[in-house]
Amino acid sequence: QVQLVESGGGLVQAGGSLRLSCAASGRTFSSYYMGWFRQAPGKEREFVAGISWSPGIIGSGGNTYYADSVKGRFTISRDNAKNTVYLQLNSLKLEDTAVYYCAARPTGSSKYDSWGQGTQVTVSS
Repeated sequence: QVQLVESGGGLVQAGGSLRLSCAASGRTFSSYYMGWFRQAPGKEREFVAGISWSPGIIGSGGNTYYADSVKGRFTISRDNAKNTVYLQLNSLKLEDTAVYYCAARPTGSSKYDSWGQGTQVTVSS
């Protein structure tokens, strides 16, 4: 497992932007598939975006995946040298309001075994 700490949440007006960060501990960060999830009040947690692992610290990119509701507005990226994954949130909508969680899944596993504490994103009109 890795330890994950999210940051960057806050209050933003509709149409605005935020960048979430997730700092991970552990030397094997680059081998983890990283994901962002969110949970709005009264709703189940849902997948937002994911990025596959990439070899070494030079190649920080990986294949990316997005929920349909955020495609074209959110961008996930990772920097293996900094053990950090990011989620850029653009063109925010009221319905993006939620607690956003970072999660890690070991390569070859189907289960996320590490979760952060979450960071609140609130979009106002």
